[in-house]
Amino acid sequence: MDKRNFQIGVLLLAVTFILSGCASGISGQARSQVTYTGPFNAVQDQPENYKDKIVMWGGRIIETITQNGSTEIVVLQMELGSRGYPMESDKSQGRFMIHSQEFMDPAIYSEGALVTVVGKLDGSETRLIGEMSYRYPVISMIEIKKWAPGEDPSPRFHFGIGIGAHF
Repeated sequence: MDKRNFQIGVLLLAVTFILSGCASGISGQARSQVTYTGPFNAVQDQPENYKDKIVMWGGRIIETITQNGSTEIVVLQMELGSRGYPMESDKSQGRFMIHSQEFMDPAIYSEGALVTVVGKLDGSETRLIGEMSYRYPVISMIEIKKWAPGEDPSPRFHFGIGIGAHF
């Protein structure tokens, strides 16, 4: 094998690894449908101005409710990283609801799980949180990704020299 073919082979292998890392979250097809990437709280303040926009949001599941074959998931919003993974912090701009016409098992989409969703804004719904009235932006699900505990698609590199230990 000559040097040029070797370089092409290495390049193709690198591209394969890069693309396989990107494929672990929301699909490119769903991402391409997103029409609103602005701040979450703008939608929460005036949801009627964003009706029918497609968003990609994520966060931590608060509650999953199933009824008559459909599912409603309440999510605590979290900022998303560049690959769509919810970035865990103590900051959130609020809560939102995901509506799905499919049954989504609450044992899988359980409280505390991290999700990323692409969906169409359908408006808002007002409900109580304790005794406080709260307006939830509501989206109809197009695609959802439930992240496995500890799964983060961000590339991780480690270079080192010498002896060490990792726990």
